[in-house]
Amino acid sequence: MPVDPHAPSSPPPGPHRSAAWRVRRWLVRLLVLAVLAVLAGVLWNSPWAQAPRALWALSRMAPPEALPVPVDGVAARRIAHTFGAPRGRDRTHAGLDIFAPRGTAVTSATPGIVADIRDGGLGGRQVWILGPARERYYYAHLDGWREGLSHGEVVEAGTVLGYVGDSGNAKGTPPHLHWGIYGSTGAYDPLPLLRAWTAPDRSGR
Repeated sequence: MPVDPHAPSSPPPGPHRSAAWRVRRWLVRLLVLAVLAVLAGVLWNSPWAQAPRALWALSRMAPPEALPVPVDGVAARRIAHTFGAPRGRDRTHAGLDIFAPRGTAVTSATPGIVADIRDGGLGGRQVWILGPARERYYYAHLDGWREGLSHGEVVEAGTVLGYVGDSGNAKGTPPHLHWGIYGSTGAYDPLPLLRAWTAPDRSGR
């Protein structure tokens, strides 16, 4: 008996069967979404996602209104206001020079992510930190870096980055840290932030 090629292979499902199939389909979709959400949560909270989590948190922070001096043992009142001072024939000083004995610890002034570690150019041995509000912090003329410091590392305020020196175009000058902050419109004067800083009271009172 010839078969009609246009005839349906089976009768269409009845209304009750069709509704049940649609419910099962939505349940399967919801189950898949739930599994994906759980997996995303596990991945987001894993050590692998530490840097993306930190970047998300930093991007939601406001720019700091006060910061500690990023060189151990140096008070803000000892730092000269040199931001904007002439440097050479065609540039100005885009930061502060913080003088201290060679080898003094240089610490991150903020929480952040190590965006770059370089050795060369005017800054010599340097570290760039991506900090709150995605502003960039520049630590230059280092004598060396802290052992194990790595690109992409998440740091807290007070984490040692390196040590005071005279690398780059500071060679032969008294050891110091060149420290700059770069916001959305470029470098700005960090000294008011240092002078506004008050050390937190850790006495518990």
